[in-house]
Amino acid sequence: MKKLTGALAAVAVTAIGLSGCAGTTDAESSGPVSLTFWHGYTEADGGVLDGIVEDFNASQDDITIETETKTWAVIDDTLLPALSSENGPEIVAMTSDRLPVYATRNALVDLDDFYADSASNTEALKPEAVDMVSVDGTKFGVPSGFVPLSVIYNKTLFADAGITTFPTTWDEWVDAAKKLTIDSNGDGTPEQYGMVLPDHATVGNGIWPSLFAGGGGSITSADGTEATIDSPENVDTLTYWADAVRNDLISPTGVDGIGSDELFTAGKAAMEIGGPWMAGVATASDIDYGLAAIPAGPEAQASTAIGISLAITAQADDAKQAAAEKFLAYFNDKATATEWALGSGWPPLRTDVSAADVSANATVASLTEIAPGTLPLLPGVVNSTDVLTAMDTATQKAFAGGDPATLLAEAQASIEDALSK
Repeated sequence: MKKLTGALAAVAVTAIGLSGCAGTTDAESSGPVSLTFWHGYTEADGGVLDGIVEDFNASQDDITIETETKTWAVIDDTLLPALSSENGPEIVAMTSDRLPVYATRNALVDLDDFYADSASNTEALKPEAVDMVSVDGTKFGVPSGFVPLSVIYNKTLFADAGITTFPTTWDEWVDAAKKLTIDSNGDGTPEQYGMVLPDHATVGNGIWPSLFAGGGGSITSADGTEATIDSPENVDTLTYWADAVRNDLISPTGVDGIGSDELFTAGKAAMEIGGPWMAGVATASDIDYGLAAIPAGPEAQASTAIGISLAITAQADDAKQAAAEKFLAYFNDKATATEWALGSGWPPLRTDVSAADVSANATVASLTEIAPGTLPLLPGVVNSTDVLTAMDTATQKAFAGGDPATLLAEAQASIEDALSK
C-alpha cells in the first residue's frame, strides 16, 4: 500500500439519494450476485487481497466479486459521483479518516446488525480497530488494516554509536538520538541525524497524536465532539520535542513524512517513525533495520494506527448487501485473517491471532507485539482534515521557533471551528 502521508483531499458535497439501511434478503434467493470492490492496496498487499477475493469466489457459486485497484485519492475523488450515477462499487476500502465523511452522507450501509450476527466473525476483532469504523455509535465498516506506527532504526548506525538496546522512554530516546547525531565540521547541519521527526504531514497523520498521547494529552475528546489540543500536557510535549530538535539538532526541521523516508533510506537519519512498508523499503536500501515501539512519554506508551476499512455502499440492494456481508464474514474468519496478515505485512486484526501464529513474517510478528498499545486516529471525526491541518500548523511553527502555548491555543480555536461544522 502506498504510504499515507496526509489526509486525503476532501470530496465535493454530492447529494446521494440512497438508503444506508441494513438489508436481510439472502443472495441465494435471487440467483448469482455480482459485486464490484474498489480498493487502494497498490503494492504487494493488493495482490494478497485480490487472491483472497479469488478464493472467496471459488469457495461458492452464488457470489462473484470483481476487484478494481485505484489509488486512495482516486477513490476519495470519485466515489460519491459514481454512487450518484449508480456506477460505483458495492464494497469499498477507504482510509479511516474518510469513513465518517461517507457515513454522514448516507453513502455507506449501517452494519450494526451484521456485527450482532455471530456468523459475521467479528467478535474477536480488536475493539480499537472497531472503534475506527464507528460513527456516533454505529458501525459502518470492518477493519482491513490497523497498524501501529513504530520506530524503524538502522542497526548498523546503532552499533557504530555503541547503542546495544533500543530506548524505551523519551529521555532515553533523545539521549540515543544525540549519540547518533554527527556534525563533523560543526556547522550546525549534521551529516547524520539521530532521528528524523517530521513536524507536519506525518505518516498517516499519526506521529503527533501519538506523542501528545504519550505526554497525557489528546487532540479531541474520545467521542470527537470537543477540541482538547490546548492543554498543559500538550504544551509540555510540544515544548519538549521542539527544544530537543532545535537545541540538540537531533532532527532537521521542516520535514514531512516523505522527506523523513528519504533521509532514513539514504542513511542520513538513524531512526524514523513509520509504517510496515518501511521494512521492505529498508531492505531494498540495504539497511539492516530493527522495529520497536514508540518509546513511552511521561504518561504512557502510545501509538496511533494507520487504519483502512472495508464498507458496503448504499448502492447495494438487499441481495447485494447480503452477498457483500458474506464476503466480509469470510474476510474476518481467523484463517483468512491470518493469511491476510502474513501476506500483506499488516498485523492481525483479531485478538486470537498471536505473534506466534504469524511468526513466518518477522515484521508482522514484531508489529503484533507492539499493537496492544495502539489507538485509533480521531475516530468518528467527520472534519478530520481541518483538525489535522490545525495540528500540523502548530507543530511546524513550533519547530520553526514559535511559542507552543500560543500555537496550541490557536489550534484549539481552529479545531473547535472544524468540529462545529
